Parts: sequence; C-alpha cells; structure tokens
Amino acid sequence: MELREAIKGRRSIRKFKSTEIPRSLLEEILAEARWSPSWGNTQPWELYVITGPPLGELKRLNKEKSLSGELPAPDVPMPEKWPEAMKGRYGELGRIVLDTLGIPREDKEARNRYYLGMTGLFDAPCLLLACVPRDLRMEYAMLDIGLIVQTVCLLAHDRGLGSCIMAAAVLYPDLLRSIAGIPDDRRVVVGVALGYPDDAYPLNNFARPRAKMEDFARWVD
Repeated sequence: MELREAIKGRRSIRKFKSTEIPRSLLEEILAEARWSPSWGNTQPWELYVITGPPLGELKRLNKEKSLSGELPAPDVPMPEKWPEAMKGRYGELGRIVLDTLGIPREDKEARNRYYLGMTGLFDAPCLLLACVPRDLRMEYAMLDIGLIVQTVCLLAHDRGLGSCIMAAAVLYPDLLRSIAGIPDDRRVVVGVALGYPDDAYPLNNFARPRAKMEDFARWVD
C-alpha cells in the first residue's frame, strides 16, 4: 500500500469481525514496528499482546467494573479540560457518532449502551497494550509510545486489519496487570484494539472531519 494512501485510509474501527488474527501476522507487524523512531534510540516501549481466553476474560471483567460503577484509575490521567477548538472537535465527533447510529442526544440509555460496547473493545480479537517503565519522565516516553502506536496502526491497515486506539481499554490497570502479568513498575499508557473491520457497520464508514492545514501550520519565512 502506498504511504499516503495508508495515512489517509487508516481510521478508528468501532466494530470488528470475530475472525482471529494469525499470530504470525501479529509477529510480522511488531517486527517491523520496532523500527519506529524514539528519543535517543531509547525504545522505551513494552507491548503486551492479549488474545484468546485471556482477552475474553478481560472484556467480561471490564464490563463488570463499568456496570458496578467502579471509578476508573488509569495510570495516565484523562484530560479534564480542553481548549475550545479541541473541545469543539471532540463534541463534533460525538455528534457524528450518535447521528450515524440514529441515537437521539436525549436517549441516555442508548448512549450508555454504545459506551458500554467500548468495554468489549468493539469485539476486537486482539488488544495491544503499550507500557513504559514507571520511573521515566513521561513527556518523551509518551511521544515515543505515540510513534510506535501509529506505526503499528499503519502496518495493520496495510495488511487489511483495522485498529482503534483506546483510552477506554486501560481504565482499570490493576485488572490488566492481573490478566497480562504486567509488573507494577510499568505504566500502562494506552490500548490498541486490532482485528478485521466489519465494513458493513455504519461507524466504520462515516466521513471524518479534519482541521484545515492553516488551522495548525505556522509559517516562519
């Protein structure tokens, strides 16, 4: 796949087929992703690949925790405030998702059913957890995690797989540690759901808004 096609064609997948991903394909993607850049070539990332029965158990317990009202305690705190422009884009995406699913804004029950679907990782057959050592300064470590996650997602798209980068996958890190054997001295940063996209699902096809180049590019001549 041509690079520009991959960059523009890759999107967040919100419904996956149940088809398992061959381990050899996942290994191939990770072997290539190791060429991602990092600060000073430190390569601080650790990636945990969860599939099969352990993933099924994770989805079940994730849903239980959410339904019980247990408060999330992610290793990387969620943003509490956004600048107005970013808040507007976030809100616009939320409106598009609900409109695409035909869910009225006032239908709280239907909205909650959709959000609960995130605990099941949109039925993805594979979850990739990106972690870093807990004692690292987070600024550069987060940048490096972003770089390898983007590389994984592009490589997956090139091979016909879909991905969804999910903060919702790492809301209960103690649960992740118990299932995946992640040491306490590792910080769980983000999850990436991987699988074959369900192309018939409406949320896998809507037009994605993007800011114009002049909204983020500043020229200094």
